[in-house]
Amino acid sequence: MRRHIAFDGLHNFRDLGGYRTAGGGTVRWNVLYRSDSLAKLRGSDLERFRALDVATVIDLRYPWEIAAKGRMPEAPETAGVAWHNLSIEHRPYDQAEIDPDLDPWRYLADRFAEVAADGAVELREALEVIASTDGPLVFHCASGKDRTGLLAAVLLGLLDVSDEQILDDFALTELATERLIADWRAAHPGRELRWPGYGRAPAEIMRLFLADLRATYGSVHAYVTGHVGLDPSVVKALRGRLVEPLGTP
Repeated sequence: MRRHIAFDGLHNFRDLGGYRTAGGGTVRWNVLYRSDSLAKLRGSDLERFRALDVATVIDLRYPWEIAAKGRMPEAPETAGVAWHNLSIEHRPYDQAEIDPDLDPWRYLADRFAEVAADGAVELREALEVIASTDGPLVFHCASGKDRTGLLAAVLLGLLDVSDEQILDDFALTELATERLIADWRAAHPGRELRWPGYGRAPAEIMRLFLADLRATYGSVHAYVTGHVGLDPSVVKALRGRLVEPLGTP
């Protein structure tokens, strides 16, 4: 099966299927996707998107980002797709201006911890939408890296996917780094990119974040059912919808 799905204008669209769970099952293919901003869909990319039969989109960007860059295009290929804006980050910061002298991975892990603390309501709503949606779903932010990576990690953790696989999934964004930097430069002509780590997604960020989450809340499951307030029945629904049990033909 394909992990990465090629688009001309999107750089970080991939399937979250195939990861093994602790119970011996696997995350279902062709049901759950993560991506960079779908506002970049154009031309033949719209046909590629329609071929995936996506029923629902969760846009994790700020409303002001959507106002500036647009949401998913309104086109025949996107007709009927449900769209939800759930901005999980509440304290904006400019990654291009991160101090190069800081420990960058510790800095980003701390920002992830802020999102986990601040965005409980939106994260709960996102997980409820994923659990209740019929048909394939994609969630995204701007680059499909940090906010998208956090939701993917929490969701995979709830499905009992190992940390090793969660870290590996997060780090796959590194394959898109050069194109994400090129997008930034095209959008900001004449501006200096001060932080040399822009667009990077090393596994160390996610390792630090998961360790911090467990130190604060006990476990991914305790964080989601406690701080986020997700009903345990929704966790069960997520597993039923997204996990192919061991021995399924």
